[in-house]
Amino acid sequence: MSETNRLNIISEEILHCQKCPLAKGRKNAVPGEGPSSVDIMFIGEGPGYHENQQGKPFVGQAGAFLDELLAAANLKREDVFITNVVKCRPPGNRDPMPEELAACANYLDEQIALLDPKVIVTLGRFSMAKFIDNAKISRIHGQAHQVGKRLIVTMYHPAAALHQPALRPALIEDFSKLPQLLGKEAAVQPKLETPVQPKAEALEPETKSVQKQEKTSPPEQLSLF
Repeated sequence: MSETNRLNIISEEILHCQKCPLAKGRKNAVPGEGPSSVDIMFIGEGPGYHENQQGKPFVGQAGAFLDELLAAANLKREDVFITNVVKCRPPGNRDPMPEELAACANYLDEQIALLDPKVIVTLGRFSMAKFIDNAKISRIHGQAHQVGKRLIVTMYHPAAALHQPALRPALIEDFSKLPQLLGKEAAVQPKLETPVQPKAEALEPETKSVQKQEKTSPPEQLSLF
């Protein structure tokens, strides 16, 4: 079976998934979208109101800002794959719960395996915590980390900059450096701890008013940025 066919099957499974209580309150699940062959994959946290209405990732104000950020990196939506760690909207855009993250984990893991991107960009603290444990996004945003055979680049969620405008320049600057990851190797810095399953209550809040949208070998922090 081709990667495209399997990705389509996963999307159908997500659309009909009943693995956790989020299925009861959704209008549309949001499997993610993009081509079946990509160099970069973006992983957010969870669908918001507009995503739940349309069944597509990042289509609200945060999505418009993501388009701007992609342009800063000389990227287009049609050239990347965009998804979230949870595929259904948490009520009131609250943080995803551990059991909800666990229910969607296999879907996301298989999407990653099929797409096999060179670079994964995490948008927000919950997607960051899937790959990097015990880290604060305010300290490692814009940095690249070697996790297995892939580079994981940790970024603020675009919604954070909508509620905290001071974060906007940092996000634009971080995104503008993404093209370096596709053609340049970086020196390896000290290793971080081995990632484990994140616990929602232990994660650092990005901002009190941010819209809550949204393991392999030990990661190594790279000095690209």
